[in-house]
Amino acid sequence: MTITSVFVVFAVSWFLTLFIVLPIGLRTQGDVGEIVPGTPASAPADFNAKRTMLLTTIWATVVWAVVCGIILSGVIKVRDFDFFHRMNPPIERPEAQVIERRDHTAH
Repeated sequence: MTITSVFVVFAVSWFLTLFIVLPIGLRTQGDVGEIVPGTPASAPADFNAKRTMLLTTIWATVVWAVVCGIILSGVIKVRDFDFFHRMNPPIERPEAQVIERRDHTAH
């Protein structure tokens, strides 16, 4: 897994988590009964961006760690998602041969 992949997985996890966290604990202007003219009743009454971003970052870090752990452990591989068998078969690598280093200096 490259460093770019790590950042992409975190960014995707963060934004998905953001959309899950946004409605949690949301009180709308309609719920409170104080609708500001020119805004819909479904607009947040008191949006706390700092709390939302902190919760999102905490939960996204947990999700990211689980996803990266699964990817790095090899439990799920890219080939597991090849439903239409379009990938070439995996290349079989011969086992690494141990080459002895010989000292060519004469004693």
